[in-house]
Amino acid sequence: MNRRTFLTTAAAGIAHVASAQSVPDAIRNLRPMTGGIQPITDDERRARIEKARKLMRENKLGALVLEGGSSLYYFTGTRWPQSDRTFACVLPASGEPAWIVPEADQDRAHQAIRMGTDLRTWKEEEGPYKKLVQVLKGISRVGIEERVRFAVFDGLRKEAPALEFVSGDPVTIGCRVIKSPAEIALLQRANDITIAAYKAAFATLHKGMPQRELSANISAAYRALGAPGNAMIIFGKYTAFPHGSIQPQTLHEGDVVLVDDGCTVEGYQSDITRTTVFGRPTERQRQVWNLERKAQDAALAAARPGATCESVDAAARKVITDGGFGPGYKVPGLPHRTGHGIGLDGHEWTNLVRGNQTRLEPGMCFSNEPTIAIYGEFGVRLEDCMYITEDGARMFTKQSPAIDRPFG
Repeated sequence: MNRRTFLTTAAAGIAHVASAQSVPDAIRNLRPMTGGIQPITDDERRARIEKARKLMRENKLGALVLEGGSSLYYFTGTRWPQSDRTFACVLPASGEPAWIVPEADQDRAHQAIRMGTDLRTWKEEEGPYKKLVQVLKGISRVGIEERVRFAVFDGLRKEAPALEFVSGDPVTIGCRVIKSPAEIALLQRANDITIAAYKAAFATLHKGMPQRELSANISAAYRALGAPGNAMIIFGKYTAFPHGSIQPQTLHEGDVVLVDDGCTVEGYQSDITRTTVFGRPTERQRQVWNLERKAQDAALAAARPGATCESVDAAARKVITDGGFGPGYKVPGLPHRTGHGIGLDGHEWTNLVRGNQTRLEPGMCFSNEPTIAIYGEFGVRLEDCMYITEDGARMFTKQSPAIDRPFG
């Protein structure tokens, strides 16, 4: 359950690392795991653009408008931060991409743009929308990618009221939801690095440890391993809250420890949760943990090509309900979806949740993270990411074998 911005103490934890001398040996001994990584090639990006064009034609779209974000990077390999000066790309159903660039940034844009040579600059006194409309001349129906800000969309439709604007989701989701072998390989590396970071950081657990210290250790481990990342840390009764608590926490004997998040490799995200106990687990903790593991196994077994997303959620939820929790989404029990899509975004299409009848296809990637939340006691979440193959789902990582052995 990836949380890039959460209200616990991860940000404070990053700042907590004072010097190389304060880094524990388990982390200092780590070495980069990013060697031999194969980035997505320009040829693969061109194939993505061609698929997008095919989907545009099928959905009667003349063009797709994108701003900075994961979809722009997915199709073009260009990263550009969103700012008050609009930087946009128009991907037409035929012809090369057109770029609408602030005049002050044209030199930088020439360096950043890898797909297409049609670069049109706009002046401060005129704004970007006339240039955008010029690119869209002769087109009647335009798709707007979901990361395009409302202000940009609003400016565009005011400049061209005769144009029809619709969601670009059929194009972007239609392309991005199915991962290529190259994407699967990058996701695999991100997951491998996350497990290595967690293992090293778990070796530093000690009585009295504040959340920020464990968070800092995981961040330091990611840096040593060569991939940016962070983690949400929850101790004790606060593990029952799926997204943590703002309450500062200190580790005590017998506390449940929940660590959740991941890292980024060439833009591709991992998302892993491990739940263990500091010290000897109680029988209650062990029973709930074992039930959670059975629920995760049930979701894995149900995630086969042709199955609906909601059926995977139902399989995990049935185990938890049969174990005496719930029913449904009630707490104590599983209050959230069983999983979400993952790729260039930590949370992307589509979700393993009740009501989602999307059918699984080979190449889809999801988190598998049923949770058992018991307010006032503790919570258990086991999260590994999986990808769908012709034969069923496969985990990127080995599942936790036991509450006192968080790593397979």
